Amino acid sequence: MRKYLIVILVAGVLLTAAAVLFFMQTSGAPVLTVDQQKIDYGDVKFGVPESFAIKITNSGSSILRFKEAPYIQVLEGC
Repeated sequence: MRKYLIVILVAGVLLTAAAVLFFMQTSGAPVLTVDQQKIDYGDVKFGVPESFAIKITNSGSSILRFKEAPYIQVLEGC
């Protein structure tokens, strides 16, 4: 009887350890993916409005949360 109790206890510990390792491997990080890294209009006359659309997705395996408001930085001459 005592032998079975030890076997059940060891099996329970092993199953718990396997479950913890499994969940540690499957919990990934969020990954922000942008469909375009660069938008080039070429030469644009002053005062002529231009517009564009970009698609931003979370391609990671975890929820993406922002600590601050996201922003887009516009660089001239790039």
